[in-house]
Amino acid sequence: MWYTMQLGEVVKKLKTDLNTGLREEQAKDIRKNIGENKLVENKKESLLIKFIKQFNDFMIIILISAAIISAIMAYIEKTNDYLDSIIILFIVVLNAIMGVAQEAKAEKSLEALKKMSAPTAKVKRDGEIKQIPTTEVVPGDYIIIETGSYIPADSRLVKSYNLKIEESALTGETVPVLKDEKTILKENIPIGDITNMVWGATIAVSGHGEAIVTDTGMNTKVGKIASLIVSDEAPETPLQKKLGEVGKKLGLIALLICFLIFIIGIFKKIPATEMFMTSVGLAVAAIPEGLPAIVTILLSIGVTKMAKRNSIIRKLPAVETLGSSSVICSDKTGTLTQNKMKVVKIEGPYNNINTKDMHFLLKIASMCTDCNISYKNKRPYAEGEPTEVAIVNCALDEGQNKDEIYREEKRINDIPFDSERKLMTTLHRVGNKYRIITKGAPDILINKCTKIYSKDSCENMTTRNKLDILNKNENMAKEALRVIAVAYKDLDEIPNNVDSSIEKNLTFVGLIGMIDPPREGVKEAVETCKKAGIKTVMITGDHIITAKAIAKDLGILKLGDIAITGEELDEIPQKELEKNIMNYSVFARVSPEHKVRIVKAFQNKRKYCSHDRRPE
Repeated sequence: MWYTMQLGEVVKKLKTDLNTGLREEQAKDIRKNIGENKLVENKKESLLIKFIKQFNDFMIIILISAAIISAIMAYIEKTNDYLDSIIILFIVVLNAIMGVAQEAKAEKSLEALKKMSAPTAKVKRDGEIKQIPTTEVVPGDYIIIETGSYIPADSRLVKSYNLKIEESALTGETVPVLKDEKTILKENIPIGDITNMVWGATIAVSGHGEAIVTDTGMNTKVGKIASLIVSDEAPETPLQKKLGEVGKKLGLIALLICFLIFIIGIFKKIPATEMFMTSVGLAVAAIPEGLPAIVTILLSIGVTKMAKRNSIIRKLPAVETLGSSSVICSDKTGTLTQNKMKVVKIEGPYNNINTKDMHFLLKIASMCTDCNISYKNKRPYAEGEPTEVAIVNCALDEGQNKDEIYREEKRINDIPFDSERKLMTTLHRVGNKYRIITKGAPDILINKCTKIYSKDSCENMTTRNKLDILNKNENMAKEALRVIAVAYKDLDEIPNNVDSSIEKNLTFVGLIGMIDPPREGVKEAVETCKKAGIKTVMITGDHIITAKAIAKDLGILKLGDIAITGEELDEIPQKELEKNIMNYSVFARVSPEHKVRIVKAFQNKRKYCSHDRRPE
């Protein structure tokens, strides 16, 4: 576990150097031994193989056999009546062509997604910074991470400065994770809480850093996900099972009846050739040759409708499982929620903050951000880090445009946010004076404040005030709100040194609570599923407090249901999980491996409750 080791131990184990990185020859030898830094895929099937596989169905095989026998008998009897054979073969071939075409269309969409990864990485080798293809990155390489760059492989951080990584490719959560190279973690930590490492296929959204590559290719986190996808065989859909059963029954019954009629005809001394033709005619008539074509056409219509809603269906039968589902497992961020932070609660030092104080709080909070204001149809909106965007957009809704405020109260300096201070500070010129604005973690900021702001006046902060504010912060946190505290102070002169030493003797203004709110219509959709007998389950990489709050609001987590974390899930044996799986409604802080376990448990639950339909 690289994240549990001291940096010196990591360097020693990977035989690298923090000053010069790997030697070029050393990197070539490593690559020769372990292979290139890329995901291994199953060998692609040719169009011919895909086409042949479309005929791997009992009913289709019987249809083809019947068509061939019918054609042979028409030739033997010299009737030249090949129409039935031609029609049957045409339907079967058309069915196969449609199946291959749909799979090819889905694969093209998936190939387009693969091209989104970065082709090059910036590394230090032989003491020089070089730009190399991502495939040539090896364990021990010293990589340079900049804003906007993709992480080429799993790596242990050496240095970081306000480095935030978006890890949605692994966790599903688009809120960037602030990294800190100084932390040493214990084993079996959820991937979303591992702050001293960066993962392949994720992206740096702000800050910069340096790291040592620990794993490449299929050994990375994303590589292990790829292995699960490649090795895991999807179960047959209910439609495939039913069609298979119908095909076998019809085929066997038809063959049995034909055999009996043939035997009866022989006993009645009817010519064997004539009876054989009669039997074949009955077999062809008994099998509904139009069924595969009709099913394929209907599924294709379903796939087309799904595609118009931006849902890629790779296999035609998969679209049918939606109608046979008894359990739906859904991610939270962007699926059940809007993937957009929104301010939902504002608290002042005392109860019931007045409108004027609230306007002042939002004004100075929006000034202490790095968001940009853009315009769409002449309406302003914020762009940037989600938490700051929520604050600035809330201020805009109250008629306070950050850009317009800056014209009067110009920003002249700042101290960026970092993981140690957990604060951000900006310095502004206000008339002939200067204003320092600080925002950040409430439990940290409150200790920097000596006064509180209320009704245009400042009062001294008492121990009672501090306890009340911390209590409000705790209550907001219990509601799964992300809480930001805001404070300021005015100065007659600009400080000699603009550093963290100026973050003291501040005046506390208030707390701003925000959350990623549920999407419109989701609550109604969950209720509709419930009425239809479908259980909705939330599986998310987010924290359990947030997940539970959203799940309760949406009606997913009901009285008696259980919410569990990935760490707790690791302690439960698979058989026990399968037996009790229907009691769980929320899985939080989970990894992709956990998701596979959860889905398999729902699919196998019928072993323990045979009266239920199998979840798909």
